[in-house]
Order: sequence, then structure tokens, then C-alpha cells
Amino acid sequence: MSEGAEPISAEPVLRIQGAALRRGDRELWAGLDLEVHPGEFIAVLGPSGSGKTTLLRAILGLQMLSSGSIRVGGEPARRGDPRIGYIPQQRPLPPDTSMRARDLVALGVQGTRFGLPIPRRGDRARVDALLAGVGATHYADRRVGMLSGGEQQRLRVGQALADAPMLLLCDEPLSNLDLANQRGVTDIIDRERRDRGAAVLFVTHDINPILDRVDRILYIAGGRFVLGTPDEVLQSRVLTDLYGTPVFVLRAGDRLVVVGVPDAEPHHEHDDDAASGAHA
Repeated sequence: MSEGAEPISAEPVLRIQGAALRRGDRELWAGLDLEVHPGEFIAVLGPSGSGKTTLLRAILGLQMLSSGSIRVGGEPARRGDPRIGYIPQQRPLPPDTSMRARDLVALGVQGTRFGLPIPRRGDRARVDALLAGVGATHYADRRVGMLSGGEQQRLRVGQALADAPMLLLCDEPLSNLDLANQRGVTDIIDRERRDRGAAVLFVTHDINPILDRVDRILYIAGGRFVLGTPDEVLQSRVLTDLYGTPVFVLRAGDRLVVVGVPDAEPHHEHDDDAASGAHA
């Protein structure tokens, strides 16, 4: 358990049992068992097309499993569960988007990202608190299309935290961000884990920005997976067995570099799985 996290409780926030999922005639993975407890930070790694985003979609109730079950807080996974916060990959909003920063966060507070929002008493105070929590107060009334990628991503994090979720699903949330913004967004997510005990499932192409926060790693590749602590998973022997081809884990200063992974970019930079259309 990462430093500062709440003790692991007996009841998991997320329980996946015997899960399998197919895409067409190809099985992405099968026999997946995973329990995630309050305050845990789990990284999900793997090459493009391995089923990382699809796993998040299944937890969100947007993708049916081929077999097995997913339960969130003891209940079957369902679409629109307010106990789950979802942070997508950073994609720039069009410059002519007229919505203000506070309006984007307000969509989470008002319970919908689609249709006409229904304001409620106390909504503005809640939006202001979320903006402050993600460091966005000073640009709250600026048009989101004029903000930087890092500023926009902070707003998406604020939106995801609107219902104080017990589970945060993060789908490549650091992609396309510079190092400073990667650190800032990671700090906000980790603070939610430490202060409120939210569990975090964090899909990433690069483990290095979050390595010191991670409790366990779920590594999916070639229809197989391995689950364990970073020291257990990020070993040449383990990844060689997983991929069925020689893979080497090297340390360069304070960074880990994975070499020889099929269908992967250098420095462990795997692409997102069919990212278009993957988000809720």
C-alpha cells in the first residue's frame, strides 16, 4: 500500500471474478480475477490492443463480458454509477468551444455530461470547491477552448471527482501532457486516494510518472496477464514469459525502460486501445 493510503478494508471496492472478454473472434483476456480495495493504486499496462480500455469500459457497464462478473461496491457493474469517477485521455477541446471552465466541471456536479443540466442549490459552491481542488480557480471563467492541455485535463479530473467516487478509473490521463502537468494531475489523483480512500485503476503507457504511487500492476499482453507488485511484475523474466519473446527491463537513473516489447514504442510507451469511441 502506498504511503499515506488508508488501511485495506475487508470489502473490496472492485471485485472481478473469472472475467473474459472477446473482440470479434479474438479473446482479449480470460480468467481475470482482481480485487481492488479502498486506497489502492493499481496500474494497468500492456501494448496496444491488449484490452486495457475495454476493461475500463466493462467496469463502467459499457461493455459486456464474455463470461465472469464485475461488482463495484458489492453491486453488479452498471452504466452511470456515480460511485465511479472516470478520467479520460487528454484530447484538446476545439478552440471555439464557448463553455467556460466552471461549466465543464458543473456537468459532473449536475449529474450529466449530456443534455440540459439541472442546477441545484449548492451546486456553485461545489463547483468552486472542485475547481480549487484541482488548481483551476484562476481560470474558472475562461473559455475551455482557450486553455492549455494541462489546464483542460485538470478540469476533467475535477469533473470526475464531483460525486466523491469510491473508484477512479483513469484511461491514459497523462498522455499528451508535459512533465509538469503529468506531475500535477498525478498529485491530484493520488491526493484523492490518500485523503478519501478512493481506489485507483490507472491505465498508462508509461509507468515512470506514477511508479512511486503504485501498489500493484496488472500487465495484460497477448491474451494473458500477470498481477503483482511493481518489483514482482517489472522483471525481465516475468515479461519475457508473458510475451513469449525476450523482453528486458532496464533501469536508467530513476526510470525503468522496457526493451524488446512487441508492438510497442520505445521506453514502454504503448498506444491506447482503440481509443476512439472508448470513453463514456
